[in-house]
Amino acid sequence: MAMTLRLTDDETEALRLRAAREGRSMQDVARAAVREYVERTSTRELLDQVLDEELPRYSEALRRLGE
Repeated sequence: MAMTLRLTDDETEALRLRAAREGRSMQDVARAAVREYVERTSTRELLDQVLDEELPRYSEALRRLGE
């Protein structure tokens, strides 16, 4: 699916420089950045969910360990 990404002049320049340093297109660098962001935030959300669901089960043991 096509989309339009509007960047500030500074963001465009930073992306252009990064792409040139890596010998890649600006599009490739931007797409990789989006993939990495989605993966990182998805992992964090999954960890938060697991902790929210499982931590209460061990609250007494954790309290005792803290004494």
